[in-house]
Amino acid sequence: MALTYSVGSLVTARGREWVVLPESEPDLLVLRPLGGSDDDIAAVFPAFEEVKGAEFAPPEPGDLGDQRAAGLLRTALRVGFRSGAGPFRSLAGIAVEPRAYQLVPLLMALRQKTVRMLISDDVGIGKTIEAGLIASELLAQGEATGLAVLCSPALAEQWQQELRTKFAIDAELVLASTVSRLERGLDLGQSLFDKYPNVVVSTDFIKSTRHRDDFVRHCPDLVIVDEAHTCVAADDTSASAQNQLRYELLRRVAEDATRHLILVTATPHSGKESAFRNLLGLVKPELASVDLETDAGRRLLAQHFVARKRADVRQYLTKEDGLGDDSLAERTAFPSDRYFKDETYKLSPEYRALLDDAIAYASERVEAADSRGRREARIAWWSAIALLRSLVSSPRAAAQTLRTRSAAAVAASAEEADRLGAPLTSDAADSDALEGMDVAPGAETEENAGSRLAELARRAEQLEGPDGDLKLKALIKHLKALLADGHNPIVFCRYIPTAEYLAEQLGNTNADGNKKRGPLGAKAVVKAVTGTLSPQQRVERIEQLAAEAGEDAAARRVLIATDCLSEGVNLQHHFDAVVHYDLAWNPTRHDQREGRVDRYGQKRDQVRVITLYGEDNGIDGKVLEVLIKKHRQIKKDLGISVSVPDEMSTGVTDAIVEWLLLRGRQGEQEALFESDAFQQSFADLEKDWNSAAEREKASRSRFAQRSIHPEEVAREVASIREALGGAGEIHTFVRESLAALNAVIRDSGEDFTAEVGGTPAGLRDALAAVVGADTIEKDRPIPFRSDPAIGRGEAALVRTDPVVGALAAHVLNAALDTQADGARPARRCGVITTDAVATRTTLLLVRYRFHLTLPSRSGEKQLVAEDARLLAFQGSPKNAVWLPQEEAVALLEATASDNTDAHFGERTMTRILGQLDEVSSHLEAYGEELAAELDASHRRVRAASGEIVRGLSVTAQKPADVLGAYVYLPATPADSAAGSPASAGVSA
Repeated sequence: MALTYSVGSLVTARGREWVVLPESEPDLLVLRPLGGSDDDIAAVFPAFEEVKGAEFAPPEPGDLGDQRAAGLLRTALRVGFRSGAGPFRSLAGIAVEPRAYQLVPLLMALRQKTVRMLISDDVGIGKTIEAGLIASELLAQGEATGLAVLCSPALAEQWQQELRTKFAIDAELVLASTVSRLERGLDLGQSLFDKYPNVVVSTDFIKSTRHRDDFVRHCPDLVIVDEAHTCVAADDTSASAQNQLRYELLRRVAEDATRHLILVTATPHSGKESAFRNLLGLVKPELASVDLETDAGRRLLAQHFVARKRADVRQYLTKEDGLGDDSLAERTAFPSDRYFKDETYKLSPEYRALLDDAIAYASERVEAADSRGRREARIAWWSAIALLRSLVSSPRAAAQTLRTRSAAAVAASAEEADRLGAPLTSDAADSDALEGMDVAPGAETEENAGSRLAELARRAEQLEGPDGDLKLKALIKHLKALLADGHNPIVFCRYIPTAEYLAEQLGNTNADGNKKRGPLGAKAVVKAVTGTLSPQQRVERIEQLAAEAGEDAAARRVLIATDCLSEGVNLQHHFDAVVHYDLAWNPTRHDQREGRVDRYGQKRDQVRVITLYGEDNGIDGKVLEVLIKKHRQIKKDLGISVSVPDEMSTGVTDAIVEWLLLRGRQGEQEALFESDAFQQSFADLEKDWNSAAEREKASRSRFAQRSIHPEEVAREVASIREALGGAGEIHTFVRESLAALNAVIRDSGEDFTAEVGGTPAGLRDALAAVVGADTIEKDRPIPFRSDPAIGRGEAALVRTDPVVGALAAHVLNAALDTQADGARPARRCGVITTDAVATRTTLLLVRYRFHLTLPSRSGEKQLVAEDARLLAFQGSPKNAVWLPQEEAVALLEATASDNTDAHFGERTMTRILGQLDEVSSHLEAYGEELAAELDASHRRVRAASGEIVRGLSVTAQKPADVLGAYVYLPATPADSAAGSPASAGVSA
């Protein structure tokens, strides 16, 4: 007859541990893997498959380890936990170790029955991680059953990768390019969003009326919106049709009051108060109109809004935050500053003549079109701007523009001309406008102008190279200086032809693929990434560049990129300097470019930024003076970037172009600044920008994150570290385990490298799956970094790193298997003679398992979680004197002061293990204490909502498992309880 297992008990089957679910029958067990999800539930017939109670075999007294054995086994066990017992259910199972400040949005979210959050932390702080933490926790607790991430198509693959690799959430991409394939697999009448519970969706694809209704009807109960500011518009501006569609989509998604909604943006204001209010209205309707000048209004907002600058979190959980000491202090290594240098260049005489002739042509066209109607005037205007911007960019961009028909030329009205011409020539801050907008615009509007433009194009082509193109010559000079200083720069261009031209001129291969010596030297690897590549191909090109540069200290990486990379792709691990080869006409674009490298994980304390501008081209100097420098000053004063309203920026640049075309010639800059049109445009810009900056400054002060006090974060951080281990414990574990397994360790400051060629085959096989077979086969050093923000091929000294996980699994399995081949750093028993104790002291490593009943919106959820604790007592088990927890943990640091005879050690261990039944009542009582603490912790985190804690319970499963037992003997034989003095002999 099959053995009956109670609901909630743990069993071993199919090589892993399972929890028995209530649906089980005596002859059919319904099981969920320990730490797994409902998707992993399986049915097992005990009559046909072996099922056993999940218990450890008792330790073997003859299998003795040294002084490190207990600590290594404890850490190996805790690293393997995938189901934390604390209130943060998901933290044990994700592959990222969050910074303490990144827990704040999670704590805020768990206090809400329906999560509604606006996360507006500064660029590079980690908003994706913060949103992912909330999502993984809601899914793990059963508060959400599915997830949709709405983002621009350029960021979709990155979101998919982040969710999969860091949070173990597999999400399907729903893009214009994938939807047909996905729909082919649907059943009749089935929605895409019913079949795939987790999706990453292109906002631009799903916002259309054709797809929107299906999405809203079948939308998951958890939605994350990236770059949420692009989905709203100010009330006093005519929002684009795209914005209106995006806003209507989000408004309908937010209408369901039971849906969790997380909005993510670094720029919630975008220069307009009404746009900010519309954004808040999506989070909670009353926030759209509440008086934020009152305490009640600010308290309401504080429950849902978090917005912090880097300075707020660079040093966190310190005395300055109101804590009693700095024991939990955390320093996050953001670059301290950006070093700006504006460098000029002058046009060559031939380039100057070409620009003058092009300006003359454009001026004639604009003047002639003015008399022919508004449509013709707007077409001519956009053609003129396209021509000027391309000429200022590069000879190749100019030639292509001169030979290409203007996109606005087919417009049937002035409004259509603006809609077609603006995206290719302006620099809107809207990130959705980045994709596909780096193609060179056209300038040709009339058939009879072809020969004149063709002649200008021919002249432009002849100027390619550093002799005719002094802008390129200046770039080469500044790049050489950056490379000599050890920097790896990104050069940002406006147009694809310019990026391709620079890659050809700077690289070590010709356009036909033949080798040549480029001006930056043989060690410089140069590649271009533009909108001609898909988002995935862009990432692959960057990784290819990094791989070609390799580990050679003399090698340098130079990436030429258009603004298709100015948002989304994080480049801080490979690059540390930015060159603005083409000035953007909206300074927010510069900030976006610089933000790709100036973010958490950048190893340089200072990011170098060089801005190239033409001294005599009539445009660059004025854009730099009026827009770029003003933007920098505001950021320096406030510590954050404040977006300039697109229409204000456009007004100023229009005034510059108008002056240049109709009145300007070189040397007449004063006339520009004194002109009425410019004065008015600049005054409007100054007024709106200063107003936006003041609002942002007041907002950061008034709405500073105060709903979660640092003391609350510190308490939870301490609890997490106690249960899962801190960075110091992991550092010690990895280093000592690898050394004991015969790896070659080489120090590099706080960090180190390990060559694992001499370690057991089982470990090498496990590591090969993580770091790559080539690294293991060629015995390349694996770098271990204390900073969790690591580059490709490196391992972070945190418990969630895959390399650390593989090492911990090997150490734990070897400890449990006394017949394992090779070195076994951790053992389940040990007898150590030490000066650290005055009387015989026994340390027990105990695994506790807890049954949690967590109430959720979908009903109660039954979970089982694990914890590992150290308990120590003096004397014999029958008359045990139990030590405080901190003294038990301190025994891990005890060092052997003498050898212990192996036979004596085995006899001592046999006696202790035979008497452990005497301490079982204490172990059970301690388990009850832990259960009560966990219950209080869950209630504390969810304290703001009584409904969330009603029905919550935590109980300890009995008996607890004694995984390891270690006896510490005093070095002097004065204590008779030791039974026999230590004697010289074989080291244990």
